[in-house]
Amino acid sequence: MLTIRKMREQDFGPLYSLLSDPEVMRFLEPPYSKERTRAFLKTALSDTPPVYAADMDGAFIGYVIYHAYDENSMEIGWVLARDYWGMGFASALTKRMIDQARYEGKSIVIECDPGQEITKRIAVRHGFAPSGTGDGPDIYRLS
Repeated sequence: MLTIRKMREQDFGPLYSLLSDPEVMRFLEPPYSKERTRAFLKTALSDTPPVYAADMDGAFIGYVIYHAYDENSMEIGWVLARDYWGMGFASALTKRMIDQARYEGKSIVIECDPGQEITKRIAVRHGFAPSGTGDGPDIYRLS
């Protein structure tokens, strides 16, 4: 079963594997060190985390972001371990976050690197439309 949950201290190992993988981080940031991963996890463990763990049958497969983008919109996104690419998890997580934002009466935004074609395809498949660019990333919006 695919679940979204609050991060836990024990997520450090798989989170570090995820964030230190150059292919996973290709369109995001340079791969993380252990120290930077610890700082990331500390932020995610706070009372109002914008980052949540994604599990499949209890195994950490990556994380999702879900936070305010502006007054009326939530930004959603996901980062998955390579072992879970191409299996429909990004699409399933997107659907769950869309459902949550709609429940909250919010519109939804996905930001992605201009070269991140897979993310763009997932966004379009779920009804998002290009909405310009932010500080570099392409912006897709679903009202």
